[in-house]
Amino acid sequence: MSEMPITEFVRAYNESGTVRMHMPGHKGVPLIGAEAIDITEIKGADYLFEAEGIIRKSYGRVNGLYGSVRSLFSTEGSSLSIKGMLACVRGHIGGNARFAAARNCHRAFLNGCILLGIDPVWIYPEKPSRSVCASEVTAEDVRRTLEGDPTVGAVYITSPDYLGNMADISGIAAVCHEHGALLLVDNAHGAYLKFAGEGLHPLDLGADICCDSAHKTLPALTGASLLHISKGAPAQLAETAAAEMSLFASTSPSYVIMQSIERCMYELENGLAERIRLYCGEVSRHKRLLELAGFELIGSEPMKLTVGAAGKGYTGSELAEYLRSSRIEPEYADSGCVVLMPSPYNRQGDLYAVTAALEALPERSPLSGEEPPRIVRPEKAMTPREAYFRPYERIDVDKAAGRICSRTAMSCQPSIPVIAGGEIFDEKIIKILKNYGIFKADVVK
Repeated sequence: MSEMPITEFVRAYNESGTVRMHMPGHKGVPLIGAEAIDITEIKGADYLFEAEGIIRKSYGRVNGLYGSVRSLFSTEGSSLSIKGMLACVRGHIGGNARFAAARNCHRAFLNGCILLGIDPVWIYPEKPSRSVCASEVTAEDVRRTLEGDPTVGAVYITSPDYLGNMADISGIAAVCHEHGALLLVDNAHGAYLKFAGEGLHPLDLGADICCDSAHKTLPALTGASLLHISKGAPAQLAETAAAEMSLFASTSPSYVIMQSIERCMYELENGLAERIRLYCGEVSRHKRLLELAGFELIGSEPMKLTVGAAGKGYTGSELAEYLRSSRIEPEYADSGCVVLMPSPYNRQGDLYAVTAALEALPERSPLSGEEPPRIVRPEKAMTPREAYFRPYERIDVDKAAGRICSRTAMSCQPSIPVIAGGEIFDEKIIKILKNYGIFKADVVK
């Protein structure tokens, strides 16, 4: 097998001097720098969702690294992979079977439900979370949901979540399979987990199908994602996944992003996997230093730093601004915490810079004000699809009580719904929305 068949094809084509009488319009002229390797599906370049040539060869490398029966590329992020997962699983379990999902799903899940006509059953943990990012669903929560609704044929979990909490995928998988349900995992933040240690990646823990964002924690370009089907999953999933992904995908996939995925796999085979394992140990050491300095750390994900702020007298947003004053840009912040996502490609000393900045944080008394409101269970009036295609209007959230949500209300990041389409606003939901800086809402007319 060639080391990087897509990359080698593109390089050879670029060096051949062939007259480019095809898309794209830049013809390889270097305007921003990537044009020479930006091609389209010309002869010999294969077809992403009907791969028989160089792309299929590259898929084989991913299968070997992740232990999947089939893995596919997305150049449109895990948003595409999630819709593809839903479509191929729906095709297997049938249109009458339902999907149960943890509430901290990404908006791509709800968009897929709208497009496919799925009316999700929400899994609520016994103890409501104080963050839309963390549902903290357990295996027993899943068992209770499946026993309460025998029409559920698939369960959808997000793990790791945006804050770095990791679900008990092994326990949840066992419950799902005991009840004849398939397990789908949005592992967008955990593409590196396969290489961080034994038994961390969803494929190794019993998931039937999952997606990884190769750009979030691995060195691929933004938009690079992988969809994996487990060797233990029903054969139909592997047979139909590519066709189902193509239902939502562009017919002009990015060969630049595909080459970056291919290079990422090459890096994993040539030292990066070991670097990830060692770097997770380095992150763990810095976590201990921060705990000794009195910081609250959230989540167990090994390559993410989520720092609680209230104990130091700050909001998460204030802590983020403090870090920016030290030229450290975090991934995300809300009222309670700040999220930092390092990787082995950070410069030497970057982790020390973070730790030093936080250790030098000016002292304040711990915040003792009102805690963020717990996530509630909205009353439902119609399905997300029904609500989405009704006429709607945008109003102030303060005026939304009693109205039906038309389009899912969420902040840009982390793109997780506070209230989904078809659900009814109440005062508790309005309070949560305002806590996340959401002051307008789309409601059914």
